[in-house]
Amino acid sequence: MVMLSSSLDHNPPNADRHITPRGSDWLWAVMAIMGLSTLGMVFWQFTRPRGTRFFHNIALIILTTSTICYFVMASDLGATPTRAQFSRGTTGTRQIFFVRYIQWFINFPLILLLLLFATGLSLSDILTTAFFAWVVVVCGLAGALTASSYKWGFFAFGLLALFYIWSTLLGHGPRTTFNAGQGVRSGYVRGSILVALVTALYPIAWGCSEGGNVISPTAEAIWYGILDLILGPIFLYYFLFGLRKVDHSAFGINSGKWSDGAHGGSGSTHGHHNHTGTNMAGTGTTTGTAAPVGARV
Repeated sequence: MVMLSSSLDHNPPNADRHITPRGSDWLWAVMAIMGLSTLGMVFWQFTRPRGTRFFHNIALIILTTSTICYFVMASDLGATPTRAQFSRGTTGTRQIFFVRYIQWFINFPLILLLLLFATGLSLSDILTTAFFAWVVVVCGLAGALTASSYKWGFFAFGLLALFYIWSTLLGHGPRTTFNAGQGVRSGYVRGSILVALVTALYPIAWGCSEGGNVISPTAEAIWYGILDLILGPIFLYYFLFGLRKVDHSAFGINSGKWSDGAHGGSGSTHGHHNHTGTNMAGTGTTTGTAAPVGARV
């Protein structure tokens, strides 16, 4: 009988408690779904006219990052042994996949940008919310690599940052002006509720795995994998499908090229011209040297 080789045979774990071959198989399956979703997004974005691919490009970055990171984890790479605060029997060290946090460091702010650019929030509010996404991820990684009870201090800081993100998604975001229409607003509300609910499950998973060492690294991989699939292909395709018939110019986003002019390709600006336009925060007229339509501060 021919035995199939596992990634763990080629890259042996260096921690007492680590993923099993079945855990590696699950990670390979998630990687395959992420990879197929990435290819689908590549084809989908090319069906969109140039200048209307902003949301699709962000989704492509998220899916590509997830595909690569899950390849690394399925190969049993990108992990380091860390002494567990709670030994749970004979466990001295636990396998911590730091590459997972690299994935979240890239993807979590981009998911928030994808959502919040559909609202009328200012650019400063959006970037501040994205910053707190980095706080969540960095605190999670620092806590996972900390062997003492100080790890729960990082956990608390991460939770506070999550509360700020939820307040923006569920509080400030829905109350802004949606120039793209009420259909986009209702889609945003559904999407933001989904993101808030799923991100609320990550701290629970962290507390049971890297934090409390209650569940095995294989169970951890399954838990995180399901959550990543929901926030990855499922959420992204659902959100973009809802935007398929929306006039992209209503979002106030253009290419940023000076040669495209203030209206993203519909004209050019020279010297001190008057510009009248609509951004996602409302309507207004700017006279003199004006910022491009849709600019947020």
